[in-house]
Amino acid sequence: MLPPVPTLTNVPVSLARRPTITSGQRGFTLIELMVILVIIGVLAALIVPNVIDRADESRVTAARADVANLMQALKLYRLDNQRYPTQEQGLQALVQRPTSGPPAPNWRPYLEKLPTDPWGRPYQYLNPGVHGAVDVFSFGADGQPGGEGNDADIGSWQ
Repeated sequence: MLPPVPTLTNVPVSLARRPTITSGQRGFTLIELMVILVIIGVLAALIVPNVIDRADESRVTAARADVANLMQALKLYRLDNQRYPTQEQGLQALVQRPTSGPPAPNWRPYLEKLPTDPWGRPYQYLNPGVHGAVDVFSFGADGQPGGEGNDADIGSWQ
């Protein structure tokens, strides 16, 4: 035999009633909301400057990685062709066979495309270099030679 189905008549009175909500219990007070907004503002003031600095640091790190990759491609070019591309041929010789200057008898594509620095400008190439046989570098955030911090040059000699 099945147990009896509960009805409102056999449910205890405390379970049958729903708690009533008065108008004072419906939400947050203005003071509570203001305290929450102040807390969020203080947290944002502490966190946002650190996040902004990270973006600049990541651009510098990306530029260093690009310079290292370009130097590796230039070393492969030199191994295949017994010399680095001339100043006139530039870094474009890593993507397309040079048509001017000394021929590259064993040329092959060393990169799919030339990267631009994280600030949207092309990387610089010097042959002969000032710091080594060749130099590859970015002028940094300001796009000008020299500088300090984020504006400092990022090169293959570092």
